[in-house]
Amino acid sequence: MATLFVDHLTVIDCAYLDLQRGLVGESWIVDLELEGDLDAQSMVLDFGEVKRRIKRAIDSGPDHSLLVPRNAPGVRLDLGDGQRTRLSADTAIGPIHLDVPAVSITPILTDVINAASVAEHCETLLRQGLPASVTRITLHLRAEAIDGAHYHYVHGLKKHDGACQRIAHGHRSRLEITVGGARDAALEAQLSEMLRDAYIVSNDDVISLTSSELHTAYDAPEGHFDLRLPRAAVTRIDSDSTVECLADWLLVEAKRRRPGASITVRAFEGVQKGAIARCTAAKP
Repeated sequence: MATLFVDHLTVIDCAYLDLQRGLVGESWIVDLELEGDLDAQSMVLDFGEVKRRIKRAIDSGPDHSLLVPRNAPGVRLDLGDGQRTRLSADTAIGPIHLDVPAVSITPILTDVINAASVAEHCETLLRQGLPASVTRITLHLRAEAIDGAHYHYVHGLKKHDGACQRIAHGHRSRLEITVGGARDAALEAQLSEMLRDAYIVSNDDVISLTSSELHTAYDAPEGHFDLRLPRAAVTRIDSDSTVECLADWLLVEAKRRRPGASITVRAFEGVQKGAIARCTAAKP
């Protein structure tokens, strides 16, 4: 027997349903181990096949979807005819109701979504596509080590450049802000708190708003999305919810708190990617 490993094979950017926090954005780095007999090329599995089979299966499975714990109390999931899925959940911050294309939701047989339950789900999924000589597959899901401010957020996009976007483009993201050329940790913490466990909604997509609930809907390549969310969990912005627009929004908020200063915002979208927004100091 031999063991093959691939660190940082991919990143699962997703959202998951948490009965305390609501819809939570997450970014898990995926490390892989494969154990098995050597093949005719003295390999457990060729690295090219690892990327083709395993990374593709993860990217087309839990990545960019909403992970739902099917066994959790207060979660009602109607899979319908396989084309659309309806979800209702009683959470600590209020009820959540979704009517969305089925492809946007990944049900998982667990009481709670976490790195361990998602890894187990993926291992079962991947086992089917591996040769019999591979006797063990182990996934380790881990969060990026961030020594400063960060936030979890979810957003739905109406457009995408070819990949399946789905409902839950969720992330755990760092935020770096420099003011006058120096990192401003206090400002980073303030703005990260504004986006903690937030579902970011474009004002153009708001259908109705009450004291307790926001109703939003939009059409994407996968179909029609209809969401009713606790108002306290939603952050509304006047633009689309891409990371480029989010960086601009954060820059506006930073300028309000540091008027007249030269500011650079590095807004991350998950791990090692994101957008930059800048403004120069006001002339005296």
